This record gives sequence, structure tokens and C-alpha cells, in this order.
Amino acid sequence: MTQTVTIRPATLDDLEGIRVIYNHAVAHTTAIWNEVQVDLENRRQWFEARLARNFPVLVAVAEGEGQGQVVGYAAYGDWRPFDGFRHSVENSVYVAPEAQGRGVGQALLRALVDCARERGIHRMIAAIASENAISIALHAKVGFRTVGVFSEAGTKFGRWLDLTFMELAVGRGQPT
Repeated sequence: MTQTVTIRPATLDDLEGIRVIYNHAVAHTTAIWNEVQVDLENRRQWFEARLARNFPVLVAVAEGEGQGQVVGYAAYGDWRPFDGFRHSVENSVYVAPEAQGRGVGQALLRALVDCARERGIHRMIAAIASENAISIALHAKVGFRTVGVFSEAGTKFGRWLDLTFMELAVGRGQPT
């Protein structure tokens, strides 16, 4: 079942909804490899850092029942902090538990890829906990391909986690 949402650039008013979704992922999933939940000031700093680099932060806002509620968000940031990697970005897509399985993640990821294309990004990279088959399938559906797996690259919930890397060729221009 697809949930009807509007995808749009995030505003400061959306940060509480983003924070709630982020903290749920921290507490209950291996989608985020942090163990500490964040406050609104943390999300404000994160948001402002993305905007300062001309990186998009998108939200999915529910229509109909729950209208106006942020039910997902997507963003990208630097892949690596060196000049030679300036044409590649790493994406993040998170959906509220009550909206999962309804097409929200795919709508967000497709919109994020469109933003990257418009901004001249060459490659988008996803780093996904290998056990997260849903996220891997989502990225594959949008055209990402698996390029490698790092064994026991990190830990969460007291166990080692493998990390799957996927990439999408967004642009084909010459390097500058």
C-alpha cells in the first residue's frame, strides 16, 4: 500500500519530526551506528551544516490522515572530506515505523537522486548494514549496485556488523 506524501525541502519546523525518526533508528535499528539519541540542537546543527554545503535535506510529509506529519527524510553529505571526492556523496534515507513499506523511502530516494543530478553530483554512495535487506532492496530498485561488503566493520547492540556499499552513477560529466 502506497502512502500519499509530499516530498519537499525540509525547514527548521521539520527538525523535531526528523529528530524523532532519527532517534527511533538509533534506539531500535542498525540503520544508524550511533548509540546516543540526539536533541533538537543537534539536528539543527546537522541541518545547517548540510545547507551550508548546498546539500539537500528532504522530508516526506503525510497527506490525508496525519496530514503535515513528517514521515520520512533523506539527505546526502560528503562521501569523504577530501577535495578529490567532491563529486561523490553518501546518502541517508529514514522512514518513520508507521510509514514503512508504503513507498515513502522510494519516493524520498528518487527525489534525492534527482537533486544530486541537478547539482552535478557524479556518484551517490550508500553504506548499509548488511542485515538491512529492506534498505539494500530499496537502493537496488532505484538503480544502485552493490560494490562491496566490509566484514565486521562496526558494532551496535553488542555485536559486529557487516557493511554493504552500493553506488549509483548519477552524472557522467568530466571531473573538474
